Amino acid sequence: MNIPVEAVGLIGLACMFFLMFARVPVAVAMAVPGILGAWYLRGWQPMTTVLDTVVWTHSAHYTLSTIPMFVLMSELIFVSGISSELFDVFRKWMGALRGGLALATVGASSIFAAACGSSVASTATMGIVASKEMQKAGYSDVLGSGAIVAGGTLGILIPPSTAFIIYGMLTEESIGRLLIAGIVPGIVLTLLYMATVYVLVLIRPELGPASGRTGWAERIVALRSIAWVAVLFLVVIGGMYAGLFSPTEAAAVGAFGAFVIALVRRRLTLANLMTSLRNTVKVTAFLFAIILGAFILNYFLAITRLPAELAGFISGLGWHPITIMVLILLLYLVLGAVMDAMAMIVITIPILLPTVKALGFDLIWFGVIVVVTIEMALISPPVGMGCFVLKGVNPRLTMASIYRGALLFMIPIVVLLALLLAFPDIALWMPRLMQ
Repeated sequence: MNIPVEAVGLIGLACMFFLMFARVPVAVAMAVPGILGAWYLRGWQPMTTVLDTVVWTHSAHYTLSTIPMFVLMSELIFVSGISSELFDVFRKWMGALRGGLALATVGASSIFAAACGSSVASTATMGIVASKEMQKAGYSDVLGSGAIVAGGTLGILIPPSTAFIIYGMLTEESIGRLLIAGIVPGIVLTLLYMATVYVLVLIRPELGPASGRTGWAERIVALRSIAWVAVLFLVVIGGMYAGLFSPTEAAAVGAFGAFVIALVRRRLTLANLMTSLRNTVKVTAFLFAIILGAFILNYFLAITRLPAELAGFISGLGWHPITIMVLILLLYLVLGAVMDAMAMIVITIPILLPTVKALGFDLIWFGVIVVVTIEMALISPPVGMGCFVLKGVNPRLTMASIYRGALLFMIPIVVLLALLLAFPDIALWMPRLMQ
């Protein structure tokens, strides 16, 4: 029985989702339907030849070395002890305000994101440091939890960001421009989070009572912790923006800079270094497996012509491009409630990319849209990874409080998405000025 190639593509996607919901690792869930589908459509020998080429070409890609270097940079920054000091810096500057500790959490998360690139690491770090401080100060668990998980999402938007690197690999867009494109939206979202805290404590002051005031001398001395991260960020991202480094070179400079910082601060021991290297290998292997599984699935989908057929169908509807983009965002919101954030990127981009191109959208701008939507997925019930990470580091918090806080801070993410749709230059202004 001859099955139409498009139907084979749909069956392959259905099998992939089944495997994912059966808790099969994401990389395997993508690779297995891709391999079996290509075998059915092309035969064993052509399939093995093409797969050898696909896997070898992409695993040996020079750009992929960006990932382990940025991961190592974040690991070494964590070892240096700066991450635990950032909250204290913002607490001294903002603690005297109503909701000041929640504001401090968001501010510290934004700075940590500039040296980390991982939302999970950012949420875990701030969850350990900030949640207990807010509980001691009499803060509502809803406000405290919301500020922590929301601040953690900044890790994949403010560069360096592994999500942008993987998106760039899948779309063959400039990784440097993608990383730079996340800066302004990251700043805007940080301010929107802070505005959310301000509005909440303005309506209900008991949610976040003011803490003790710190003297100016102590505040200024505390800024030394931010200076380390600020200098590293300016060297890495500024060098890439000015054309001094490629993204791969910038990642290597960042890893070396983090190593020097940990060394100068006398926090780097042989045991810490080995732990950082071991964690880097684990995270890199996980991400590489997902990327290679995605490229195998991409090859299978390409020969089924499913993405091209979908693009043609949507373009033929005659709907306004913004209307279609809103529907794509709604699709991401639905998927984000039941699917891992990284899996959303590698699964949906190959399918939606032809449609986005046909509609004439800028792929750098769309990359920012995707990452911002994934931020929402990281904190959206019932699968929001950030919520479970916070629960893991502070078991005293209830999942009900964490989810309620997360839902409140999804509002500023929706506002940012609306701003990006209305004013694309929020994301595209800085990339256009790159050298």
